[in-house]
Amino acid sequence: MLLTVLLATAGVVVPVARAEADPPSWTGPLSTRGRYIVDAHGDRFKLKAANWHGASGTWTGSGAVDDPANHHAGEIAYQTPLGLDRASIDTVIDGLAQLGLNSVRLQFSNAMIHDTRPVPDLAANPGLHGLTPLQVYDRVVDRLTARGFAVILNNHTTTSRWCCGLDGNERWNTAQTEQQWQDDWLFMARRYAANKRVVGADLYNEVRRNTFDDPNWGWGNGTDWQRASQQVADRILTEANRDLLIFVEGINWTGLPIDGFPHGRPTLEPARTLSHTLVDSGKLVYSAHFYGYTGPNHSGATGIGETHDPRYRDLSLQDLRDTLYRQAFFVSADTGKHYTAPLWISEFGEGRNTTDPASRAFFENFVNYLAETDTDFAYWPAVGFQAGGTGDGWALLEYDPAGRRIDVLDGTDWRGPAWQRLIAAPSRTGQIPSAEQWSMLNLDYADFQESRQVRALPDWNSGARKGVCPDGQRLAGLAHTGNRGLCTGTLAAPTGYVVVRDETYVDTDWASGYTKTQCPPGHAVVGYSVQGAAFSAVLCGRSATPLGGTGRTVWFDRGDNRPAGDPGGDFATGNYKGQCGPGEYVAGVAYTGRIGSGRTPDALLCRSVL
Repeated sequence: MLLTVLLATAGVVVPVARAEADPPSWTGPLSTRGRYIVDAHGDRFKLKAANWHGASGTWTGSGAVDDPANHHAGEIAYQTPLGLDRASIDTVIDGLAQLGLNSVRLQFSNAMIHDTRPVPDLAANPGLHGLTPLQVYDRVVDRLTARGFAVILNNHTTTSRWCCGLDGNERWNTAQTEQQWQDDWLFMARRYAANKRVVGADLYNEVRRNTFDDPNWGWGNGTDWQRASQQVADRILTEANRDLLIFVEGINWTGLPIDGFPHGRPTLEPARTLSHTLVDSGKLVYSAHFYGYTGPNHSGATGIGETHDPRYRDLSLQDLRDTLYRQAFFVSADTGKHYTAPLWISEFGEGRNTTDPASRAFFENFVNYLAETDTDFAYWPAVGFQAGGTGDGWALLEYDPAGRRIDVLDGTDWRGPAWQRLIAAPSRTGQIPSAEQWSMLNLDYADFQESRQVRALPDWNSGARKGVCPDGQRLAGLAHTGNRGLCTGTLAAPTGYVVVRDETYVDTDWASGYTKTQCPPGHAVVGYSVQGAAFSAVLCGRSATPLGGTGRTVWFDRGDNRPAGDPGGDFATGNYKGQCGPGEYVAGVAYTGRIGSGRTPDALLCRSVL
């Protein structure tokens, strides 16, 4: 590597070393343990991916759709993975393998799914003659997974247009109903359910503002991305394919990009105070995009839409690192929190033709940070066009009409040494031990029952909003107001349930003068219900293992009362919270109905696990 860099610096063209084989053998499905993705044996599986776009659309939105001049960079894809008119599927996969990749983020549009017209003949792939775009997508999925690649299905766009402006693709429901979006995801998840190397559902790309309004994270309305992604994720896992990882990208843009008006790139920052809890623990991955020409408050535009905010490439090295951590990398760096999850940088990149020193420095610094933090990644894009050695220049692999290739490791590309550093960077490998799970419950607007077992039961408290921990977890904490809860544990699922609305099972006066809802012996609180802001009932799960009977009262009516070290993280920002300590479980909840109290939770009965 050092010799290669020295020769390249001296102006000698030296191809950088390449991988020579398909990805190492691995077994699906994938899941997560803490901040890591693991395979079916519990071994780390780091996503070293690239984006093979095209099936999501390359048309710019004006002019004849069959004219290459009206497609991004002249790269017409016919709603299929780009380049199949220039190179065979296996030729492209050969290139991906040689670059050291093990996975592909494979874009699609909702329009592509429903397009029944055959694609034009693709000269380099005569076997695709007469197939629809979706059938071509199937073939690419089949060959990628047969060669050992993991495939992440990415709903990149709704209409088959180049992303990402005011193009009808701003949100999952801009150009279609949310119901249609959910139905399309169930269709795609079921379509590949038998293929355990189709490992993930990347729910929607770069959610952002349209002309009139912004997406939000937690408002409970029709533009709430946190709500929409939570709901479709649970439907995918419960109705279509429980093996898939669920990839949730942060919000890409809100506000008007005009100096003096609020605007910015929230990315994953809202997840710190409102995270996702899926019906299956160990299936959530968060994702984010970073390009040097954009910024934490810069849209990336030049001219119209350009503001005087700094771009990422304008930040000092320390400011860049601090910003990256704040906006996204905290989710994997902060272990033992309700928001802890693997982070996948599902888009980043720079062009081989770039001469701007700041852009080059950003790319080098960003690659170094990815390597240092051992973060999963997907470069944008995998495939592009070239003629005579020049083209758009961003792709890792670029083909001319005759199928001749230039690539990031051909010795003429300044990005080559950085790419090699990234692929070869030291990474955690081998068995990943099971991590303590922490999950947030959110009853702000509706039921939040994340237990498969409880979902299959009749309504256990009709008329109330109900929150239930995922199977195998138990309640660890509650907020005094705000209806938020915290779950934890890696236990066996309960063997039965009891709903408690009164003091039937109270065995000692652990909250004198307060109404106490307490579980019967051998049970732990796994859920609760509210009516408005008022506490209503607890759901007690019968433990598969013995539980202790000694305990203590934890009051949180006048301030926080939580264990040292912030285990699980702040699950109800701005509200008082009570939380049992390590080795304890919630056996009961107390409240008062006196004037001015609102019947909100005031105390927990925390008892020791044997």
